[in-house]
Amino acid sequence: MSRPAPHRDRTSEAPVTTRLEQALQDQLEPVVADAGYDLEELRVIPAGKRRVVRLLVDADNGVELDAVAEVSRAVSEVLDEQDLMGDAAYVLEVSSPGVDRPLSLPRHWRRNVGRLVRVRFAGDREPVTGRLQEADERGAVLRADEESLEVSYDDVASAVVQVEFK
Repeated sequence: MSRPAPHRDRTSEAPVTTRLEQALQDQLEPVVADAGYDLEELRVIPAGKRRVVRLLVDADNGVELDAVAEVSRAVSEVLDEQDLMGDAAYVLEVSSPGVDRPLSLPRHWRRNVGRLVRVRFAGDREPVTGRLQEADERGAVLRADEESLEVSYDDVASAVVQVEFK
């Protein structure tokens, strides 16, 4: 199976909230990158007597089901070999981000070119919904109300893809 090359514009977007999550991210991010994907989020969630280790992975060309299974096996091996979870029982969940994930990194914008996006700006500027035409490391171009609008990521408070029903 051919794998997409990993794109590196920053590390994982998710803030690490615990030492365990930081240790896991340090060990697992290279494993995910070696498989050709970006580690978008890592969370450890208590669930009764065990913990759920949840990873969200993505790539510029999307994520296929076989790739999720492959990443899951590789991550599981590292977790077990390096005894990163100690004696605690855990469940590993590996998936791709949903369509409702905020666009917070340039790669998120790039991966959604052609889709409808709602942008809320910092300050008093009115929100805009438009079709994402281009995206690079500094900003994006939206087509809204028959006009092209250049958007700097520095001016964005939040942005999400809008689900379209046809």
